[in-house]
Amino acid sequence: NGTTGITNLPSINSGQIGGRRNIVINGEMKVAQRSTSETGLGAAGGYFTLDRWMMDGAASAGRYTMAQVADGPAGIANCTKLTTTTADTSIAAGEFLTLQTRFEGQDLQQLKKGTASAEQVTVSFYVKGNAAALYVCELFDGDNGRSITQSFAVTTSWNRIELTFAADTSDPLNDDNAISLYIIFWLHAGSNYSGGTFASNTWADKVNADRAAVDDLTSIFDATSRTFSITGVQMEIGSTATDFESRSYGEELALCQRYLYKSIGTQAYTAHGLGSVFAAADVDFITSYPVQMRANATASFGGTVSAAKGTTEVNFSSISDVGGSTFNSFLRCRLAASSFTIGDCLTINNNNDATGYIQFDAEL
Repeated sequence: NGTTGITNLPSINSGQIGGRRNIVINGEMKVAQRSTSETGLGAAGGYFTLDRWMMDGAASAGRYTMAQVADGPAGIANCTKLTTTTADTSIAAGEFLTLQTRFEGQDLQQLKKGTASAEQVTVSFYVKGNAAALYVCELFDGDNGRSITQSFAVTTSWNRIELTFAADTSDPLNDDNAISLYIIFWLHAGSNYSGGTFASNTWADKVNADRAAVDDLTSIFDATSRTFSITGVQMEIGSTATDFESRSYGEELALCQRYLYKSIGTQAYTAHGLGSVFAAADVDFITSYPVQMRANATASFGGTVSAAKGTTEVNFSSISDVGGSTFNSFLRCRLAASSFTIGDCLTINNNNDATGYIQFDAEL
């Protein structure tokens, strides 16, 4: 066969045909197993709404709401929106507020970090606010205490930010299921984090004072009118930001369930599984996860969850013991009353409460 030349053929690595470029989970802000909106945040950090997106902060009197909002740019339905509800214009040295997502080291070996072949990575995202603002995006190597930062501007319209970060030939990332790398968005910082020297796009050993030291860093707490919305977050190998890689809701949910699985129904008496009476008011309950979780999970429940035999329903009062593996959990649950006989087989459900749930957490 002869060789045939083809002209004007688009690169197969551009657009959606490239596939599986995005290392970020839930960058499209589709999945919110915990909650779609939480108010009065700011006293402590944690995972509050959107899966895989953690808020971390300290010392500020500022408060905010975090919500999944149906207000994305064209082609993306949802975003994460932060809205200041209590301002804090007197910024103490130790204050900070960040939005971040975290990665297992075993999912990042393709970055070749710590080798002569280390790769550049490009982080892109859509962002807007209620007014012009300047914030900082940081990649933080938690295994080796190394950091690289760039600033980005926000306007009142959706804009796509594209930041290419230099390769790091120093210090490889651990090949395990623990935290290795963070993407961190700095939204508020006292002098302990902003009083140093800002070295844009240069890997260095972490110096806290340098991490958000860009001139004119905006504080999300500077006024109760301040908002920050973000979506379409993508991290990919190389120096070019390609089109955002959209995944189906089912794919994104399964990726999120490695870190959090919430057994919840949309109506009363949704079943969570089967259990048996161990002793007095204790019920043993085994559940299997839809995907293998990152690590052995902790368990909690909310709303009304109960054990039932026939027409007898007794509500859970606490979870007294958790065992199992990354494939399933064994729970010993304390009931509010002793109404069953040892050995009784019971169904576990959310009683007459459409919001009752059991939650399994293996977050980074």
